Amino acid sequence: MRTGSEPATARSPLRMRLWLSLWGMLWALFGLVAFSLTGRPGWAAACAVVLLLAIVDLCVITYRMRQGPHYQPSRDVPPYEPDHGDGRPRRPGTGPDSGWRNGGPAGPSSGRP
Repeated sequence: MRTGSEPATARSPLRMRLWLSLWGMLWALFGLVAFSLTGRPGWAAACAVVLLLAIVDLCVITYRMRQGPHYQPSRDVPPYEPDHGDGRPRRPGTGPDSGWRNGGPAGPSSGRP
């Protein structure tokens, strides 16, 4: 949730995660091959698990990067009022205490069925 206190030059950490995930994938692949050749199946399995996690992370990162700029708000998007956590609506007329069900135009106080 945006609060308006973010720096104006903040950048997405997705590119950094992409490179770190690629680095981890290369090391896990190297470890998998090295431990398989030296006869250490336990360590090879651990490297295979890390390799699988790095590949899944790469898939998530590329999916989020392809979402484009709508994934992160720009300077034109005004900050949102933070959620107070006590059920108060953000703006007058929104939230659970307003609308048709809770005393709106067709609510119990209007006299209509």
